Amino acid sequence: MPELPEVETVRDGLDRLVVGAVVRDVEVFREYSVRRHDGGPGSFRDQLVGRRLAAAVRRGKFLWLPLELPGPGDRAAGPGDRAAGPSIQASAPPGAGRALPNTLQTALPAAALLAHLGMSGQLLVRGATTGDPTPGDGAVGPDGATPADDWRHPHLRVRLHLTGAPSGARYLDFVDQRTFGHLSVQDLVPDGAASPVASAVASPVVSPVASAVASPVASPVASAVASPVAAASALPAASITSAPAGHGSDLPLLPEPVAHIARDLLDPNLDLDSLVRRVRRRRTQIKRALLDQTVVSGVGNIYADEALWRAQVHWARATDRLRAADVRRVLDAAAEVMREALAQGGTSFDDLYVNVNGQSGYFDRSLAVYGRENEECRRCGALIRRDPFMNRSSFTCPVCQPRPRTPR
Repeated sequence: MPELPEVETVRDGLDRLVVGAVVRDVEVFREYSVRRHDGGPGSFRDQLVGRRLAAAVRRGKFLWLPLELPGPGDRAAGPGDRAAGPSIQASAPPGAGRALPNTLQTALPAAALLAHLGMSGQLLVRGATTGDPTPGDGAVGPDGATPADDWRHPHLRVRLHLTGAPSGARYLDFVDQRTFGHLSVQDLVPDGAASPVASAVASPVVSPVASAVASPVASPVASAVASPVAAASALPAASITSAPAGHGSDLPLLPEPVAHIARDLLDPNLDLDSLVRRVRRRRTQIKRALLDQTVVSGVGNIYADEALWRAQVHWARATDRLRAADVRRVLDAAAEVMREALAQGGTSFDDLYVNVNGQSGYFDRSLAVYGRENEECRRCGALIRRDPFMNRSSFTCPVCQPRPRTPR
C-alpha cells in the first residue's frame, strides 16, 4: 500500500497540474471504485460536474480535493492560469505550515473529492503540458489534444474530464489494478469535535445553509451533499482560528471519513510531546502503534521497519515499557526516513506506485532492512531477519535490534 511519501508525491503533482480546473464530465468505468459514495455513479458524477478542484490536500495516506462552484466571472483558463478559489490557497512545500486568517470573509467548501489509493491506486494527469506518461504519435488536433490524450489504461476505473487546468491537463484518471482503492464525494467537517469552526458551522444566524449543518459531529452537510446543486455549496465562515486539517490547504475542515485519522509526522501542527505520551500509554508493540492511523498517520509497514532499524528498537518492544526518549527517537527516525523517501519520489517495487506523470519512485534502493532477508545489515554486517507480523512481515537486524526478553 502506498504510504505517506507516495501519497504526498501524488498530492504535490495534483496541486501543480490540476488545482483550479473545473470538472467538465465524469466517466465511471467500474462502479466498485465509487462504492463508498452514497448514491452510486450517477450521484458521483452529478456532484462533480461543474465544480472546481480548489486544492489538493493530504492527511496521512488520505488525499482529497475540496470542491467549489466557479464564480460568475470565471472564464475557461488556459495553460499557466489557475482559477481562483475564495478560501483555499495553493500548497506550501512539504513540512511548511501557514496560519489560517483569524477571520474569513468568504465561504468554505462543503464537500470534497476523497481518494484512497488502496493497494494499487494511481491518479494520473493526462494531457498536461509538463509531459504525458502514455504513448502517442504527438499529433495535435484542432483543440490542442493529441491522440495520446484519450489513451485508456487497461485498469482505468474513473475518468474526470477537466477544463481550465493550469497545466492544460484534459483528464484526471483513477487507475487501480487490484481495485482496493476508491473515490467518493464526502462532506467536509471540522477537524475535531471541539474545533472553533464547529460553533460557526452550527450557527443558524450565519447562513441559510446552517440548518443543514446543525450537527458538526454527525455529518454536518449530509443533507446538502444529497443534492447535486447543493453539493458544492459553501459553508459559511465566521471567526476561525483552528489549524489546517491537512497539508495543502488552510482549511480546518476534512472529509468525514478522515475525521478519526491522526496527524502525521510531517504535519507542522503535530504536537510531538503529546504523541509520545499517547504512544507510551498504549499497551501494545511499538510497531503496532506506528501502524495505528488513529495514533499517528501515514506510517506503513515499509517505513515502520526502516524507522525501527534506524532507532535500533525491535518491533516487539512494549510501548508502555519504552522510555519517552526511545519513543521520540523512533518517531524522529520515521519522520527522517519519510522525508528522504519523499525527496526521491517514494518507494516503488513495480509499476503500481507512481506519481501523476506515471513515474516510479526509487527509494527502494536505499532501504536498509525491508525486503532484505538474509542480506547483510548495512550497519553491523549481521544477516537481516524476517518475522511474520500481522499477515505481513517485519525485517530486523538481530544484532542492532535485539528481541526483548518479554515482548508484548
